[in-house]
Amino acid sequence: MKEVFGGILLAAGVLIAGASGLCSLAVLFSQGEFGGGGMLPLVLIFGGAPFALGVAMVFGGRAVIRSERQRRRQASPEDIADTFK
Repeated sequence: MKEVFGGILLAAGVLIAGASGLCSLAVLFSQGEFGGGGMLPLVLIFGGAPFALGVAMVFGGRAVIRSERQRRRQASPEDIADTFK
């Protein structure tokens, strides 16, 4: 069950970081009044926080998946037999 939670956390993090990162890049490289390098401080404030949260979710989900797989690898045969009782 922990692997499922880790996978959901990982997928949600990828979606949040990806959407935030693409939106931030679109604002930075767009032309006009509300685009360009002058918007960098605002992009870092409003786009950086969700991007950092998404990246943290990705690493958190990855850590949950790895810890569960390692715990399962170290499980003794008696522990596995008790699962099916």
